[in-house]
Amino acid sequence: MSIEARGWIKPHSSKFTFLARCLDSALVVISLWCVMQFNGFGSESDSIALGLLAALLLQFVGEFAEIYRSWRSETVWSEAKQVLYCWFASFSVLLLFGGFLPLGNEILEWPAFMQWFSSSLLFLLGWRLLARSLLYRLRANGFNTRRVAVVGNSDLAKETARRLVSCTWGGYSFAGFYDDRQTQAQARHKYLEKRRCKRSISIDEYAGELRDLIRETRAGRLDSVFIALPMSAEARIQKLIQKLSNSTASVYVIPDLFTFELLHSRSVNLNGIPAIGVIGEPHRGVQSLLKRAEDVIGALLILSLIAIPMLLIACAVKATSKGPVFFLQLRYGLDGKPFKVWKFRTMTVCENNPTEIRQAQRNDKRLTPIGGFLRRTSLDELPQFFNVLQGSMSIVGPRPHAVAHNELYREQIQGYMLRHKIKPGITGWAQINGWRGETDTLEKMQKRIEYDLHYIRHWSLLWDIKIVLKTIFKGFGGKNAY
Repeated sequence: MSIEARGWIKPHSSKFTFLARCLDSALVVISLWCVMQFNGFGSESDSIALGLLAALLLQFVGEFAEIYRSWRSETVWSEAKQVLYCWFASFSVLLLFGGFLPLGNEILEWPAFMQWFSSSLLFLLGWRLLARSLLYRLRANGFNTRRVAVVGNSDLAKETARRLVSCTWGGYSFAGFYDDRQTQAQARHKYLEKRRCKRSISIDEYAGELRDLIRETRAGRLDSVFIALPMSAEARIQKLIQKLSNSTASVYVIPDLFTFELLHSRSVNLNGIPAIGVIGEPHRGVQSLLKRAEDVIGALLILSLIAIPMLLIACAVKATSKGPVFFLQLRYGLDGKPFKVWKFRTMTVCENNPTEIRQAQRNDKRLTPIGGFLRRTSLDELPQFFNVLQGSMSIVGPRPHAVAHNELYREQIQGYMLRHKIKPGITGWAQINGWRGETDTLEKMQKRIEYDLHYIRHWSLLWDIKIVLKTIFKGFGGKNAY
């Protein structure tokens, strides 16, 4: 296959990016015009002006979120989520300040604004899905493909190759592994392969030594090279990169990060120095805005529904025992900073000694007449929605632990403090799976942390909704809640 057939889009990438930007802007304006015509609103000039403003906001947010970069190696769901975040953020800004503009204000009222938001999102995602489908067909027929090779023979190299091969939508043609330090079995495999007239590529194929790789790249038969050598091979990597610089192939270094417990790693630029963050911030940029919007809207909605039940609980707490209605306890929150969490008081003795660990136990004598019921049903947690509005907590996230627990378990459980990379939550993935209540053994706390970190690594808005619904219909009392 010719080089032209393998890469006919890349030389014109700037033109395709410009076309994508224009198409997004046009679809936003067209969607608005259709909604206004359907509802019989305003003039066409107003709709065009408001639509252009929305398109401008989308372009501005999209520049930071990089939705117009190449998505070749990423899933359609990853691209769809990023487009959703960008359009949601752009539309939220428009709703927030649109009332001050003398342009089609009726379109920013319910349900017209939701019609515009939904139809525009459908258009934005629709053309991307069609483009991916077209590219998939072209790549399946040998057009716009990338012939790639992996340097190394370690588990890291095999994992890199596996992911390249499994990325069927990316059009990657795997040329094989290249390394000077092959095993005897690989050398034998190479000898047998050379005797064949026609070779079939497999993920286990040893393609040659590094000198063979350099020859192939200089001849233009490889588009990309992924160097997956261990960190100890720094000298070999530098020497190889220097030799590959005389070719037009794209060269990528795959750091051996599988040896680390990664948490939303990403690359950063330190004034010209590239760096890879092994432990990053889970909620950043548009995701941070989306998470906060979810918390504020959800907390306001829930508080409006539970206001009367909370009033009744407060009266019951006051009537059945002496002491305050609420219990404020010091906990660790985002970035390990202390804050006071709100609860309905469930015990006759309100202990708040940060140096002492004394969890509620079965048949605990300190419980008030209704304290056990409130704790089993988690009704004592309801005042924490005020923490959510305040910004110290989230609706969904790892449960905040007592200060004494943090000091104890941070030394015993690897990655324990990573749960503080996001705001603590009223409910969470660990809680709906039964890991709440007393943690009287190290194994129980380890299991809770395992679920917490899994949630942080794979967070999504839909997952939060799923957790909230499970909390409502299933509850998270569990056998350890007392």
